[in-house]
Amino acid sequence: MNIPQDYTQTNKDAWNKRTMVHIDSEFYDVQKFMEGASSLNETELTLLGDIKGKSVLHLQCHFGQDSLSLSRMGAKVTGVDLSDQAIAKAQELNTALGLDARFICCNVYDLEQHLDEQFDIIFTSYGVIGWLPDLQRWGKLLNTFLKPGGQFVMVEFHPVVWMFDKDFSRIQYDYFNTETIIEQSTGTYTDRNAPIEYEEVSWNHSLDEVFTGLLHNGLTITGFREYAFSHYNAFAGMIPAGDRKFVIEHLGHKLPMMYSVTATKK
Repeated sequence: MNIPQDYTQTNKDAWNKRTMVHIDSEFYDVQKFMEGASSLNETELTLLGDIKGKSVLHLQCHFGQDSLSLSRMGAKVTGVDLSDQAIAKAQELNTALGLDARFICCNVYDLEQHLDEQFDIIFTSYGVIGWLPDLQRWGKLLNTFLKPGGQFVMVEFHPVVWMFDKDFSRIQYDYFNTETIIEQSTGTYTDRNAPIEYEEVSWNHSLDEVFTGLLHNGLTITGFREYAFSHYNAFAGMIPAGDRKFVIEHLGHKLPMMYSVTATKK
């Protein structure tokens, strides 16, 4: 599989453009967040449990709302993201809210160049691993930064979702990680008509690839669930299916939309 050498910069540029739209979007509702609303969903809150006093590494944190929600819950949080625009906004929000979260701008594969400590919890969620070509390298990173007995928590969009075209009308991509997907895109999931254009590079990862990335790197899987809904209205043709739950209208609950994995370091 051919991995473009400049994929990191390509995706950084794409997420910088997206971030500037996301900050002002109704989807992220920064004003409501600043007034005290949590950006976290019931699914990840249940998996995380009581995190007061624990150290949390939040990988691919975007502009920090989830990181700061974790900080509000009493955790000592370090957020990491590729986009310098996103990290700048995260730091701005952190200061405005008087919280003590820390943010690092880098590709997660380069994190050892920026951070030398271990954490009680590593957390990541929703549209994250598709930007990483190698989940064995990812699993090794998790092992490096987790304390012995530490917990990994991930809630992610289901790999079946990424097989479809943008309208969920046909299968377009392989379930397995057989190719680098390079697309020319416009708009973003918060506003499909936003006046931005960019290239993005991604990879589809099967559940097998996720599990072996964890198991082959010293982590023991302690939980796994699949969900027939998305907490976010982030795809075309979605309709409400409950509180903070959405499904593709013509597919209903027939499609797995999300999954969660928890694991501990041996």
